[in-house]
Amino acid sequence: MLNFNIDFTGEFFAFFLLAVCAIVGAVLAVNFTKVVHMALSLAFTFVSLAGLYVVLQAEFVAFVQVLLYVGAVTILMIFGIMMTKHQSEGQERGRPLLETLAAIGCLCLFGILFYAIRSAGFAKPDVPLPDNNTLSIGKLLYSTYAIPFELVSVLLTVAFIGAVALAKREEDQP
Repeated sequence: MLNFNIDFTGEFFAFFLLAVCAIVGAVLAVNFTKVVHMALSLAFTFVSLAGLYVVLQAEFVAFVQVLLYVGAVTILMIFGIMMTKHQSEGQERGRPLLETLAAIGCLCLFGILFYAIRSAGFAKPDVPLPDNNTLSIGKLLYSTYAIPFELVSVLLTVAFIGAVALAKREEDQP
């Protein structure tokens, strides 16, 4: 059931280190109280995820992760933080019972996921993976999935225009 035959290679250690960095960055993003620190730890998590994609030989996804999330989203968050007003509010007091229950729930979820992944039988793909995955993604993106790709770009543009309109409306109100 729990087969722990693991080859301790450099790839394994890189994956393990990047996974720990991603988890630590995510936990810090949730636990920090200053918004700038949250944004920076989120950027750290995004970079760690990009490294995981490189280890998993998904270079295109890693590039998109760095370009979109680390570059655009994190910088946009920092600009949003800098451009808005923040009044310091009192610290919320700790809730030890809720924190303990949350920790127990997280450990239970980890145990369930660990058991499910270790007991699942993943079949190997029938077709070998392409050598150049970026070329394969590009061909699929601009042939088979061209219409969904364009619809997503229109949806993102509409969402951006809506966010600007909502921000402008809040600014105009006294």
